[in-house]
Formats: sequence, C-alpha cells, structure tokens
Amino acid sequence: MAGIAGTIILLLSAVAFLLARDCRNKKKEMEVLLQRLDDALNGEVEASAYDESLDSAITERLDKLLRSSSMGKERAYQDRDRIKSLISDISHQIRTPLSNIMLYTGLLQEKNLDGQSRMLADKIQGQAQKLDFFMKELVRSSYMETDMIVVTPQTASAEELIDRACQAVEVEALKKRILIRKPKGERIFCKFDMEWTLEAVRNILENALKYSPEGSEVRIEIVPNEAFTCIRIQDEGIGIREEEQGLVFERFYRSPDVKKEQGMGIGLYLAREIISRQGGYIEVRSEYAKGTCFCIYLPNF
Repeated sequence: MAGIAGTIILLLSAVAFLLARDCRNKKKEMEVLLQRLDDALNGEVEASAYDESLDSAITERLDKLLRSSSMGKERAYQDRDRIKSLISDISHQIRTPLSNIMLYTGLLQEKNLDGQSRMLADKIQGQAQKLDFFMKELVRSSYMETDMIVVTPQTASAEELIDRACQAVEVEALKKRILIRKPKGERIFCKFDMEWTLEAVRNILENALKYSPEGSEVRIEIVPNEAFTCIRIQDEGIGIREEEQGLVFERFYRSPDVKKEQGMGIGLYLAREIISRQGGYIEVRSEYAKGTCFCIYLPNF
C-alpha cells in the first residue's frame, strides 16, 4: 500500500509540475503578445521569425495586422496634413482679395456719393462681410472634421497671448466703440500652444464683442495660481441663462436669445477642445442681462 501511495504522490507531483510549467509557458506567450501589442500602439512594429508552430502562426498574422494598421495610420496623418495645407492655401487665397474688396469699398463709402451709389457700396460691403464670416466659420469647422487640432504646449507669455488676441479683434471693437482693458504688470508665463490658444482666446473675445452693447467694456485679467494660470474675460453683454450655461460649449449649440446674430455655434466648442487638449479647462460664470465671464485655465508646467 505504501508503494502504491508513493507512486500516486509521484504521479500527482508530476502532473502538478507539468500544469505549472504549462501555465508559465502560456503566461509567457501572453506576455509576448501583449508586448507586441504595446509596441504596435507605440508605433514600433518589426518583423519576427516564422516557423510552423501554431503560436508562431498567430504571431505572424498579428504582425501583418499591426503593420497594416501602422501603414493606415501613417496614410491618415499624411492625408490630414495635405488637407490642412489645402485649406490653409484656399483660405489665404480667398481672404486676401476679400480683404481688399472690403478695404476699397470702405474707402468708396467715405466719398461724396449720390444716393444710389452709396446704397450699392453699402450692399457690396455687407455681402463681403458675410462672405468673410462664412469663410472663417468654414475654416473653424474644418479643424474639427479633419482632426487638425494638434497642440504643442511650450512655456510662453500670457501677456503676449492677450496682446495678439486683442489685435485680432481690434476692428470689431472699434466698430462698436467697445474698450478692451488689458492687464498691466509683471509678465506671467505658463504652458500652452501659442497659435492654437490664440484661436481659442480670439473666439471668446469675438463672442464678448458680438453680444455686448456699443460703448461697453471688456476686461481681461491674468491670475496666476499654483498649478494653473487663469485668463478671465469679462464682458457687459446679454449674459447666459443659468439653464444654458452647461450647453454653450456643445457643438453647434446657439441660444434662442442670439438667433438674430450671425454664428454657427462652433467658436466656444472649438475653444474648449483646444484648451482641454493642453491639459487646461474653461469655466463660464454669467448672470442673465448682466454680462458673462469666461475663465481659461492654462497649466503652469
């Protein structure tokens, strides 16, 4: 009996050993497959040796799939860059003559024209402004449809960002005699992509000017905190109803209160996308009929 029991124990030990070894081998195989998937996600796909075993066959098929995926991803990036370049070229080619039309029409309006000539000049100016508006909205829409928002945050001056954004909306401010009060004091640095963040801040400033009455003010403050630098843009406009404050950043959302104004509901959505992709965020504080404050938080590091 003792001999039989010993044999059974040896057999069970052998089975346990084989099962443990098989588990270790399977675990190692899974780790290899996981490593190859991690490499593929990081863009590191290399050819591997192939033999007749089932494991090798699976790995070889996986390699083909990953290489195909990598090539498709590279082609998608190339297509995106080509579309971005094309849109930029078209926008530039259209905006230059359009700006000239608006300039020459403005000079013509300053002349001593008869009634009908002035009416025609005003119509040309109005249509040119509409075309300019739709061109800007088309470009903004293309940023989202082709996933062109690729940010590269770097340490930069928040004052320079504000100065450039104010210059971009200077004409609109002058037309409505709105004073933009910029911050004064020591230079404050934080981390952001200058060109894309300029687009976001400009969109918010354009909204502030669009929905504010003539002769009002837009105040801009820069408030540094421990982890973020806050850029506050406060207007004296129509404000946003409390129930709509969570909706204004949605794509294509427009309040019923502003239906008479030109717009497609893209600017604030685009601004939030740009800021969030840099590790920042935007808050809105508003009281209906008493103005709105947008707070843009940019990371300090």
